Amino acid sequence: MYFRNFSVALVSTLVASGAWYAYRDASPSSASAIFNLTNASVSHFTEPKKGLTSSSVYSTSEQATPGGPTAEEAAGSERRALVVENDQFYTGTVVGNGPLEKATDDAGRKVLEMLTPEQVTAKLRTNEESYLVGRGRGVVRYDVVQIPSNDPIEDDHAEKIVEVPPTVAAAEEGMSSSDWMFWGVYDGHSGWTTSAKLRQVLISFVARELNATYKAALADPAVTVPTPESIDAAIKKGFVRLDHEIIHESVDKVLKANSKRVAAELLAPALSGSCALLSFYDSRSRLLRVACTGDSRAVLGRRGASGKWVATPLSVDQTGGTDEEVARLRREHPGEENVVRNGRILGGLEPSRAFGDSFYKWTRETQERIKGSFFGRTPSQLLRTPPYVTAEPVVSTTKVDPAKGDFVVMATDGLWEMLTNEEVIGLVGQWLEKQAAGQISTESTSASWLRSWFGPSKGGLPVEKQGQAPLGDGHGPDNGQRTPIRQQQWGVSGDEDKRFVVEDLNAATHLVRNALGGRDRDTVCALLTLPSPYSRRYRDDLTVEVIFFGEGDKSGNVVVNREASASSSGGDPIKAKL
Repeated sequence: MYFRNFSVALVSTLVASGAWYAYRDASPSSASAIFNLTNASVSHFTEPKKGLTSSSVYSTSEQATPGGPTAEEAAGSERRALVVENDQFYTGTVVGNGPLEKATDDAGRKVLEMLTPEQVTAKLRTNEESYLVGRGRGVVRYDVVQIPSNDPIEDDHAEKIVEVPPTVAAAEEGMSSSDWMFWGVYDGHSGWTTSAKLRQVLISFVARELNATYKAALADPAVTVPTPESIDAAIKKGFVRLDHEIIHESVDKVLKANSKRVAAELLAPALSGSCALLSFYDSRSRLLRVACTGDSRAVLGRRGASGKWVATPLSVDQTGGTDEEVARLRREHPGEENVVRNGRILGGLEPSRAFGDSFYKWTRETQERIKGSFFGRTPSQLLRTPPYVTAEPVVSTTKVDPAKGDFVVMATDGLWEMLTNEEVIGLVGQWLEKQAAGQISTESTSASWLRSWFGPSKGGLPVEKQGQAPLGDGHGPDNGQRTPIRQQQWGVSGDEDKRFVVEDLNAATHLVRNALGGRDRDTVCALLTLPSPYSRRYRDDLTVEVIFFGEGDKSGNVVVNREASASSSGGDPIKAKL
């Protein structure tokens, strides 16, 4: 993030302009309306005509309000603060040891105390989870973290490990069962209800279809194992069936009940929307399938011949800016010039595949009926031949090699706006090396699976930079990677050793910290101090999962990794998900 210092005072400003952010010099009069521009070492918050009021903001100016406390009288230490005003915020310092109150004037300005690095760390770790998987079936650990920007957070996630008996699916030789492991991240938009619905039931819908598919194959002596095409079809069927329930079955139930209370409950997941990224690992085949609906992304990290990691995307962002998606939509809606406009579906929605988003799926008649009888919005003037958005995922398949320490990062697009695929994989590789070297404290049980894999790198991130490995037969020249726009917005520059830091025991938290500024603590503190809705202009909700493959212990248990999980005191304890 740019922090531009004015010569007349310790103040900086960042101004929004559309989807991009640029600098513009504040005039002396506008700057002095918030700060008293003195040569003192501490900026002075004055009280304009309709001013900010806060008993814990003090002055060092000789022109301070008569009777008001000076910095010496306040006897407090200097503290960083933000002043937020519509499309811009200012940074400065205040003096005093009392709490800094929220103060709002008629112009909508708010004064916020800047979080300290210690408070930032606590905030980053509030929602972190880590699990040690002692199943002996190819997965040794997975880490999860969420950081909200919206209030409430619109992202969600779910994880399940299912022990599958031989009556459902054939097991490995010498094994009495196999495991199906699921990890899902759900990026909601226009509300949180759709992503919450996916957290509750998407894995169950997919598992039900897989159960039927595997059972059918097992009943055929000539097959015993489903074909790859039938497994992909089962996953797609689970996605589509759930979206049909959200979009169409809900309407049938609401019209039958003829109740606004019922409509508010049942239509909420249809009126908002969510992308979905679901990974399915079959321990018998060691195949990882990634089903992507929308613009969340999964990337594989695998050791290359050089010893460095190679980043391989396992999904392609599906938006109105993706060539393949635009071509598909134009084929499905011939003659509709505005089916994609300005990189968005009908000029409005960016993801071209999503759950919910009924305004892009219901007919005009249905939308008008729902609006007239219950609530809703006027249909788009461009609506002609819905549905324009589908929940059917694109499925990729990858053979995992646990013996080589493969890992997968799954994240909502908030992470990929900040970091490239290679940076993400390199950061996890760097974290693994630090873990193996004991440079960040670890329990022996959580680190034994990786100590023999790694040697120290010689500076920079341990990742190949010659370009990303292709996905299957290729999905466009960028291999599913869009430019991280926040790096341009914040003016990120400098080499990796100066940008990134390793401080966290949770790999997902490690990624989020570095996405928000890493070694630049001022940037991290500023981004996490900004409250909703202002924060949404600078960062999105963040949900990150890191899945580590390997040959770990065979206790059969899945246990919470306490050292890399948030404290459960005062709330429900974190439980293992087997």
